[in-house]
Amino acid sequence: MAAPKAPLLDSAGVTAKDVTLEEAVFAAELKPHVVHETVRAEMNAARQGTRAAKSRGLVSGGRAKPWRQKGTGRARAGTTRAPQWTGGGVAFPPTPRDFEVKVNRKTRRSALRGVLSQHAADGTLGVLDGSGFSEPSTRTAVELLAKWGHELPLVVVTKDEQNVVKSFRNIDKVVVTTPGELEVAALVWARSVLVTEDALELVKAKAS
Repeated sequence: MAAPKAPLLDSAGVTAKDVTLEEAVFAAELKPHVVHETVRAEMNAARQGTRAAKSRGLVSGGRAKPWRQKGTGRARAGTTRAPQWTGGGVAFPPTPRDFEVKVNRKTRRSALRGVLSQHAADGTLGVLDGSGFSEPSTRTAVELLAKWGHELPLVVVTKDEQNVVKSFRNIDKVVVTTPGELEVAALVWARSVLVTEDALELVKAKAS
């Protein structure tokens, strides 16, 4: 089996040559159940879990019994803060909670390798020569993507490549991220992936 390759694009979107990718990372087996488990964990980790409501014990007031137990003809009541009262507490209220799901490190890396390999096999993975952006230029980035011909890309850059970041971040439906913040969910939802040469090494290290 031939080693996976990806086109190396310059700032004009022209393919200078094909870059040979590491087989251990970009020719791995895609395991759907592992990807599903990892994406679910990432989405759960993004949940704030701050939803809450007050129970009858947390609502202020209601200390005195509203009327005596017998003789009024009305139903007995011990507090005006019971759930059936207007202004009362909530029965079984939601409380702040942590939705985090633990996923082993090997599982996360396996999912990352599988999704990257799928993009490489589908021809939706490209490598960008970031040195071509001597200054920020959104127009250059738009023309590059049009020349490449793939829609809804995920652009992965290093923190030092600010010219590339500023060139792509204002384009509609383009997501820019760094290798440290790269998630499997973003790769799954992206129609294509564009990685700079400097970021490619960090991505390989993260998936290895």
